[in-house]
Amino acid sequence: MAPHPAVQAIIDLSAGAVGGAACVFSGQPLDTAKVKMQTFPTLYRGFVHCIASTYKQVGIRGLYQGTSPALMANIAENSVLFMSYGFCQKVIRFTAGLDKEAVLSDVQKASAGSVASIFSSLVLCPTELVKCRLQAMYEMEMSGKIAKSQNTVWSVVKSIMRNEGPQGFFQGLTTTIAREVPGYFCFFGAYELCRSTFADYMKCDKDDIGVGPIVFSGGLGGACLWLVVYPMDCVKSRIQVMSMTGKQAGFFRTFMTIARGEGVRALYSGLTPTMVRTFPANGALFLGYEVSRKLMMKHADT
Repeated sequence: MAPHPAVQAIIDLSAGAVGGAACVFSGQPLDTAKVKMQTFPTLYRGFVHCIASTYKQVGIRGLYQGTSPALMANIAENSVLFMSYGFCQKVIRFTAGLDKEAVLSDVQKASAGSVASIFSSLVLCPTELVKCRLQAMYEMEMSGKIAKSQNTVWSVVKSIMRNEGPQGFFQGLTTTIAREVPGYFCFFGAYELCRSTFADYMKCDKDDIGVGPIVFSGGLGGACLWLVVYPMDCVKSRIQVMSMTGKQAGFFRTFMTIARGEGVRALYSGLTPTMVRTFPANGALFLGYEVSRKLMMKHADT
């Protein structure tokens, strides 16, 4: 028997939080390299050079710059994402005239994930803004674009409140939503399709395919997401970091400025560390989510 809707929502929210934390701890240094390369595409020869330079200039701490807001961002995003994902699946069952316990197709689940990402964008944007600014702070100071200041979460938050007001935390929101909606359709679609393929091959239920297939399915979902939305993520990072220097152009103008001035290749700067990171990070995300959700569902049924 399914648990009460409120209990189910709490389970999905908690499992999403566990998955989000696992995702950050397994991929933060590569995420830092991604943001630096997106914001300063000509500064580094590649992601190995970026990581080595950061380590040489700032030490290991530099690779984990922005971990606190990244942790907050991922826990907040994935809590809301997976809670909304469960709710959107119920809405799809209702609109399709299906039974409450009916199993949705992989495409229907992908659609639920796509719609759920709109809600998670609202909590992700402010925390990701702080994370991106912290990660690119050293390069912004060295290039003379901003004055030297304290590189802490609280100093960035105070600076945004003082210079831009509360609305400053939502710089890049449109781009975030434009990235998330198609991205999460691919993310959940590839994840569910891959799990179905493993379940058919192993002749078992999707929930019983084991750790390895779950991690691989999560990694494949993440790879599909980033291949589809990477240029939009590059524009988002540029808007969020460069808005430190004053009013930054919106999505279309920033996109066209990068494409015309730096070439289309600049929109894919930092893709290598992102693809390297996606399998361990998104594999850990879904493993944390599925295992913790299964445990909590088992306790809720007893």
